[in-house]
Amino acid sequence: MTTFFGFGLADNMFPANCEMTRCALTPEEARGIVKEGVEACLNPSHAATICVMRERFDIEVTIPPKASIVSLKPGDRLLVMAVSGLPRLEGRHEYTPEEIKAATFRFGIWTVRKQGWRYAEPWGDTGGPPPHMPGAL
Repeated sequence: MTTFFGFGLADNMFPANCEMTRCALTPEEARGIVKEGVEACLNPSHAATICVMRERFDIEVTIPPKASIVSLKPGDRLLVMAVSGLPRLEGRHEYTPEEIKAATFRFGIWTVRKQGWRYAEPWGDTGGPPPHMPGAL
């Protein structure tokens, strides 16, 4: 089992068919998981956001020289620090204290439970949702 840490996730990180869970975490819980050991999948070009993560949450990870390609397997976890509200840095290299204060940070951990799971419509083989459900024709 490997725990990865990054600022986002992509569909191609997960097996083609799998069952996974997500659990919200406090910054303290996330910091504890990082201290247990993670494989960082951060993009080094996000240096300013990495600096904010270190200063605001006291989270230290080794930054890879280039963004890694993650391929999760059953039992693997992906710890995500989702950031919203930080503007694009154009012509500068760091955020202002006001920008950092206005931003939102959210932690969650995704765990791949098993591989081979397939999506099934909750209404079975009836051809679609009952007439009273959204999406019904």
